[in-house]
Amino acid sequence: MGLLHRTAQIAEEYLALLPDRRVGASLGFEDVLASLDTPLPEDGEDAEDVLDALAALEPGMNATAGPRYFGFVTGGALPVTVAADWLVATWDGPHFGRIVSPAGAAVEDVASRWLLEALKLPHDARVGFVTGATMANLVGLAAARHRVLADAGWDVEEQGLTSAPPVRVLVGEEVHVSLLKALRLLGFGSGGVLRIPADGNGAMQPGPLAAALRGGIGPAIVCAQAGNVNTGACDPFLPIVAAAREAGAWLHVDGAFGLWAAASPKLAALVAGADGADSWALDAHKWLNVPYDCGVAIVADAEAHTAAMSATADYLLAADDGLTKTPEMSRRGRQVPVYAALRHLGRSGLAALIERNCAQASRLAATMAGVEGAEVLNDIVLNQVLLRFDEDDERTARVIEELQRSGEAWLGGTTWHGVHAARVAFSNWSTSDDDVDRLASALEAALAAARAGSPVR
Repeated sequence: MGLLHRTAQIAEEYLALLPDRRVGASLGFEDVLASLDTPLPEDGEDAEDVLDALAALEPGMNATAGPRYFGFVTGGALPVTVAADWLVATWDGPHFGRIVSPAGAAVEDVASRWLLEALKLPHDARVGFVTGATMANLVGLAAARHRVLADAGWDVEEQGLTSAPPVRVLVGEEVHVSLLKALRLLGFGSGGVLRIPADGNGAMQPGPLAAALRGGIGPAIVCAQAGNVNTGACDPFLPIVAAAREAGAWLHVDGAFGLWAAASPKLAALVAGADGADSWALDAHKWLNVPYDCGVAIVADAEAHTAAMSATADYLLAADDGLTKTPEMSRRGRQVPVYAALRHLGRSGLAALIERNCAQASRLAATMAGVEGAEVLNDIVLNQVLLRFDEDDERTARVIEELQRSGEAWLGGTTWHGVHAARVAFSNWSTSDDDVDRLASALEAALAAARAGSPVR
């Protein structure tokens, strides 16, 4: 059997096991490391033997692609996108423009247009495919940095930030760490960021934002959020857009998973007004369910986007605008799985996937609200559920630990309003209502085991 045929067989066998496989890894890091940690081979090994060794790593993997993995808003890749990603690896080429990859560039143009249509964003916005939300935020904020400083008479790409006019950056109190990291990489730092208060579910309050903008002078960038990582809450974009426009500020939206609500007729109201921003960041490897890694940077200001991302060299063709969309030139064809997913799902299929996951979050919350000792901490607006058990941090941590140990499901913990909580995220195309009910039963069993055992230390 050929190497690639054997690889396909291994992959199909693994995917077939996912619905009932133990979700957490059965081998820990130290166990796996011990099996791998040998000296660099003096002579190379047969390719089939290497493949078998890689396949043997499976027990050390969490089943993140499966229907009962509820951690980190991780969407499981649709089969058609896995196949598309294999083809990308097979073609093995850079995808930064029309010269190096005519077909890849054409797919990128169509996938970009379809994304803008699905998300109801400006049709002439520019789209770049990057590694994830951190880089997507960086691209949008780099364009923002260019524009607000250019409007103040400063060429940041040529002159840098030393002696540049100070830029005010305003973020919500519940800003995601990936956006803060992008700001740091762009030279803004974390200390000078002004945090705007959030409401009880984690959405930015537009009144304090407008007041803060009116109370300052100089260039300003506002960073709003679609989809609080704990609660799913979306900032109220209509008044935020109005406040940013009044102040002449750039508005960037970190919409890693929440911006996908725009693709659903039932949920689009949650992000109404987001199309009035200047840039957007989202992850396709979350709710579009394409393989890791695939983030999307979208910028409405073509000149600012181009100026921030341009790269020139004698051997490069400046006329190819693929070099002006992302930081990387050596980038793989991430647009191909995106195209495959959108073509496979269609507008209605994408909406149905998002709506189904949100309904499953409500289903779990309703079930757990009826369990003695279980408390739902957040308003369910999208796909996130926060749970606390017996009003106790240690008990909640123990429930998470018992659930992970059982292998029935996997979810993680977080801190919300000063207390420990279990965080449940629904974003997988293959999760069924039966999986939700199975999770609820597993949580009840974990709670009973936590009560019967000793406190977590």
